[in-house]
Amino acid sequence: MFTAAQRPLLATLAVALLGVTGCGKSAPTQSLGSGPARTLAPVEAHGAIGLSTRNTTRLGGSDVAADAAGVARAVYPGLTAASRPTAVVLVDEHDWWGALAASVLAAAPTGAPLLFSEGTSLPAVSAQTLEAMHPLGATAIGGAQVISLGVHATPPGGLLVHDVAVGTPAAAAAAVERLALTLDGSHPPHQVIVLGRDASRALAMPAAGLSAESGAPILLVGPAGVPRVTATALAGLHSPSIYVIDAPAVGRRTLAQLARYGHVTVIPSGGATSLAEAPVLSAIEIARFTDGVFGWGIKEPGHGLVFANAGRPLDAPAAALLSATGDYAPLLLLSSAGAIPQPLAHYLSDIQPAYESPRFPPERGVYTHGWLIGDQRAISAISQAEIDSLLEIEPRSQTDEASGASEVE
Repeated sequence: MFTAAQRPLLATLAVALLGVTGCGKSAPTQSLGSGPARTLAPVEAHGAIGLSTRNTTRLGGSDVAADAAGVARAVYPGLTAASRPTAVVLVDEHDWWGALAASVLAAAPTGAPLLFSEGTSLPAVSAQTLEAMHPLGATAIGGAQVISLGVHATPPGGLLVHDVAVGTPAAAAAAVERLALTLDGSHPPHQVIVLGRDASRALAMPAAGLSAESGAPILLVGPAGVPRVTATALAGLHSPSIYVIDAPAVGRRTLAQLARYGHVTVIPSGGATSLAEAPVLSAIEIARFTDGVFGWGIKEPGHGLVFANAGRPLDAPAAALLSATGDYAPLLLLSSAGAIPQPLAHYLSDIQPAYESPRFPPERGVYTHGWLIGDQRAISAISQAEIDSLLEIEPRSQTDEASGASEVE
């Protein structure tokens, strides 16, 4: 939860991010603290406006490479050893399932940011960000600084690369799961997230943040059954709790097969009445969902939230790191850039911070902060202003509280 004392830190970060997502001409910033000094190289803007409000910070730009770079640099400015990642994941922006599965590598202990290549080339913004973060190297994979998921682009600066072979989507997801086990040592996960490989990308987006927060790998199945590579991975986890997102894409037959490998729980989808509403409601349900220690369970104020456009699915794995560090924010979705969907507005109103003055003044309250991914074509400035208002702490009278209590009773 955010207290009043933490708000200046967010303001400081917002100012710093102007150099990452703004005009791209910020002066180099000298590092502070222990260790050798480094400079913060500017990152190309790619159309980002760099607008920050009271309760929101925008990261990224006009494409997914800029969005991933903005998130990576917000978490790992690379100025000190403590602000450099152990390793960075590099994935082709055309590999949707590989990118989504790689979200688990953002979880502790690896905490790896994700950057995108474009086929055999590395966009300038990805190369600059990778060079600026200068990853330390993961000892579990021979000191590799870059984890390459089938990418043939060459990282800058002679960084040591660990290649992960990818094949079918299910095989790629299983390969990432094995790598996550290697990086995590002797702590295999007790939960796993399962998606149908034919699932809507928009409906699958929130799985990225949930995987990053929980450390639960993402595995893929088909409506005809559980692929062999997925079955092998599930068997190796020794009866994990299996959480299914977008059950219709998995199918009843496959759900029955999954029950052989562990206890299966279907996360509710929200019962949407339209295709545009479905990703919005599903993301809200995933943010609310909890099962023991698993799940976000966000039903009250005082949290971080990530907002992305459902039409830009790769923004989900790009932003997954924000779910595994800082304010540990789940992903919420907008169906268009220029409007806040009504279900999302209702959810934000339900968890909007409030205070009762003078008995409980605002400086003793908790606060909610929103990360917005992408430029105005993803989320407009007007939508950002509306989100900011819905996240702002509001006064509440004793009469309001009494009325709310009566309604609950």
